[in-house]
Amino acid sequence: MYILLRYIALGLASILYVGAQRSAPRVLIYSATAAYRHDSIPTAIRVLKENGASINTTFDATEDRTFFTDSNLKSYDAIVFLSNTGEVLDDYGKAALENYFNSGGNFVGIHSASDSLRNTTFFVRQLGAKFDYHPELQEATVDVIAPSHPSTNTLPQAWKVRDEMYNFESDPRSLGAVVVLSADESSYTDTRERKFDQGTPHPLAWYQEHAAGVDARSGTAGRSFYTSLGHLNETWEDSVFLGHVLGGISWALQSNTTRAFNSSGLVGNAGSSSANGGESGTTPGSSSNP
Repeated sequence: MYILLRYIALGLASILYVGAQRSAPRVLIYSATAAYRHDSIPTAIRVLKENGASINTTFDATEDRTFFTDSNLKSYDAIVFLSNTGEVLDDYGKAALENYFNSGGNFVGIHSASDSLRNTTFFVRQLGAKFDYHPELQEATVDVIAPSHPSTNTLPQAWKVRDEMYNFESDPRSLGAVVVLSADESSYTDTRERKFDQGTPHPLAWYQEHAAGVDARSGTAGRSFYTSLGHLNETWEDSVFLGHVLGGISWALQSNTTRAFNSSGLVGNAGSSSANGGESGTTPGSSSNP
């Protein structure tokens, strides 16, 4: 019964979403890696593309850093950084991404995206915090502390998952982020000593209504959503986790700063036609594990 009710709720949300928008949002998944590479990346891309219709969204995917130009990015309503690690953009790509954010573009980060572009200030602020470390992969309890958000409103209050409980170098709340998921630290084992204050309760997923990576003097801030979960292939095949991710993406898209909802937007899909997308340029990473 719970599964049935959950899908009814998602279906109703999808109907409302279609009725409200001007054109179908278009989202770019960027999954390039320059260090450790998660073998769940192809599964994640496939699952997101297969389920894009449930939020009336077209997903394209690339790992080509040269794709990051002003002209290419301006047709997207959101950019998803998926399990990236290391320096995955050069200076030209970073400049295009910063311009995109300053033009109202929305951002979603998933899993080890918080361990990429670590020295790029606007990116770290847009995401909310840098990855520090995680204890051994194990089962843990994740607490829903913002149950009314689209990324959490279908989750159990105490959600048991097998994943990596990330720790961060700062508290995303210091940038104005609202934490929606926290780790129940009594439910798993962590033998390392923390060097940074990430705030309480332990943040695992959060959102920013006005993303902090945007130039407050001249930019238009879109939305930002980040979840640290998503390490395993099995996780991406789980409908509960997928509801969490799709809920976060659909929330970010409804910022009213891009063309899918606002005809005056500077970036986003100006029409309902979709483009072909696919994986490109995949390269293996190193053996360190974020």
